[in-house]
Amino acid sequence: MQLRVAIIGQPHGLKGEVRLDVRTDSPEQRLGVGAVLETEPPEAGPLTIKKSRVYKDSLFVAFEEVNDRTGAEGLRGVALVIETDEEEERDDEGWYRHELVGLEALDPDGYTLGTVTDLETMPAQDLLVVEEPDGKITRVPFVQDIVTEVDLEDGCVIIDAPPGLFSDEDIIIADGED
Repeated sequence: MQLRVAIIGQPHGLKGEVRLDVRTDSPEQRLGVGAVLETEPPEAGPLTIKKSRVYKDSLFVAFEEVNDRTGAEGLRGVALVIETDEEEERDDEGWYRHELVGLEALDPDGYTLGTVTDLETMPAQDLLVVEEPDGKITRVPFVQDIVTEVDLEDGCVIIDAPPGLFSDEDIIIADGED
């Protein structure tokens, strides 16, 4: 199974260095000098990390296969992936995208809200992307107060959504009359 460990961001300088949007808790282990990483899309790689440094809380790397800014610009948005074993130890508080995609989204009473189609990593918090039965896409903040349970064995997530987050919920609109 493949696991995204970083997304290649903007180039830095003229010699092909890029900023990485890190998606792993172990960047020093998975993104160290000499690491050979597969890519999404596959035709962009594999890429070998030649140089790595941290500057202002960002990880910058240079790849052996890229020697200039033009080549680095062509990699923007490419995902760096590794093969992982299902048995690999993981943080009980975290979830991988591949574990969440396809889960049924239910409200606390067991009614279907839709299906999880993606996990978007954002600066403040992650978002679960849920496709509702009518095809509407809803982004749900992936926080404990809203996503109260993730049950991989039963194939579902329980979402205690605030009113109006999902399209079929009743929305009360004040008419302005007393």
